[in-house]
Amino acid sequence: MKKVLMSIALSAALLGAQSQAVSEEVEAKSLAELLQLVKEGKVVNARLNERREQEFLADKSRQQGEVRKAQREQANEEARSERLEAQFEKNEQDIAAKQEILAKRLGSLRELFGVLQQVAGDTQGVFEGSIISAEFPGRGQWLGEFAQSMGKSSKLATIEEIERLWFELQREMTESAKVSRFSAEMIKLDGEKVTQEVIRVGSYNLVSGEGYVTYDIENQLIKELPKQPESRFVDSTQTLLAASSGFVPFGLDPTRGQLLALQIQVPTLEERIHQGGIPGYVIISLGIIALIIAVAKFVSLTLLGMKVNTQAKNAGSPSTTNPLGRIVSVYQENSDVDSETLQLKIDEAILKEQPAINRFVGFIKIISMVAPLLGLLGTVIGMIVTFQAITLFGTGDPKTMAGGISQALITTVLGLTVAIPTVLLHYFVHSRAQSIMQVLNEQSGGLIAEHAEKASK
Repeated sequence: MKKVLMSIALSAALLGAQSQAVSEEVEAKSLAELLQLVKEGKVVNARLNERREQEFLADKSRQQGEVRKAQREQANEEARSERLEAQFEKNEQDIAAKQEILAKRLGSLRELFGVLQQVAGDTQGVFEGSIISAEFPGRGQWLGEFAQSMGKSSKLATIEEIERLWFELQREMTESAKVSRFSAEMIKLDGEKVTQEVIRVGSYNLVSGEGYVTYDIENQLIKELPKQPESRFVDSTQTLLAASSGFVPFGLDPTRGQLLALQIQVPTLEERIHQGGIPGYVIISLGIIALIIAVAKFVSLTLLGMKVNTQAKNAGSPSTTNPLGRIVSVYQENSDVDSETLQLKIDEAILKEQPAINRFVGFIKIISMVAPLLGLLGTVIGMIVTFQAITLFGTGDPKTMAGGISQALITTVLGLTVAIPTVLLHYFVHSRAQSIMQVLNEQSGGLIAEHAEKASK
């Protein structure tokens, strides 16, 4: 029992110590001291509870004051809201009345401002796509801002804005009929930005440096073309750049860049040759060889024919530097034999001369026959490449088939281009060789006839 009382007393003492924030342990030496400690803890707890009740009552009073304050503010805000709503309704009525008065006073001017807004918007698109903006930048931006401001019902155009819109329209029409020279920043193919002189031909073309340049509408920049059109057009640009006054011939693009873009896409002769691939290279090589041989053979046969004709006029003194002279020498060496033997000797001499005269003539003919066959071979190869592209990529993009079709067509053209002139060259060379052989046969026949007449006497 004593231990239980001591435990209760210690618990009460600990509670009292915790309330007082005392961490020290107090030991009771007797029951009297323990009872005293319990009394002191009870007194402390009573004081603590009383203080807490006072704090709670004070806080409750303060909260009630805050609630009354919030209720007063709520009432004030509700009253203010009612005043604002009434003012809002009154303002709407005033705005409607004033808008009605404004509409009556504007009358037909409202349609005028609507037309101004539409014209400004349309003109902005025209200016942004016009190369005149390369010389006068920033026009489209102002028109866009003007059109947006006109879209607001409360914003009316001023006299200055209307005059500026008229000025920009008039300047566009005036500048489209001028050839203007100005300095501008241009982007080269390597990305370098340079400032150089540019000539604007109306609203159609820009010329600078090496030839035509283009105007990038999206970025509002002048750019160098990756490739120039045919030389006859580029020559006209150089004439224009060198001129200071008067009239000069110039390759004008009335479509404002579309025809120029198509001209740039037209492949050059070198590009067309590369499109033919290996069959095209072989055809061109054979054509060059045939041309060299034909020209050389034609020249040599022409010189040989001149020697033969000279020898025919002077048959009494044969020369071994030409075929007819060598044939006459054979006649003179065998003048004592009978006519039949002499004819055989002369025929043998003519047969010996014939290979040298007809050398390479047959080769020219063979090239004229092989060239179109090689062109046909290239056509077949090109079609195979085309069908392979169709198998892999389908027919959605024609560019995937362009390589094979180009090879198929170019090789055919190259084959015919080589074959046709080669046939003509073969004809001329063969005719020249036949004319020489004709002279040899005629002269040899005359010699045999002359020998037969002498033998009959």
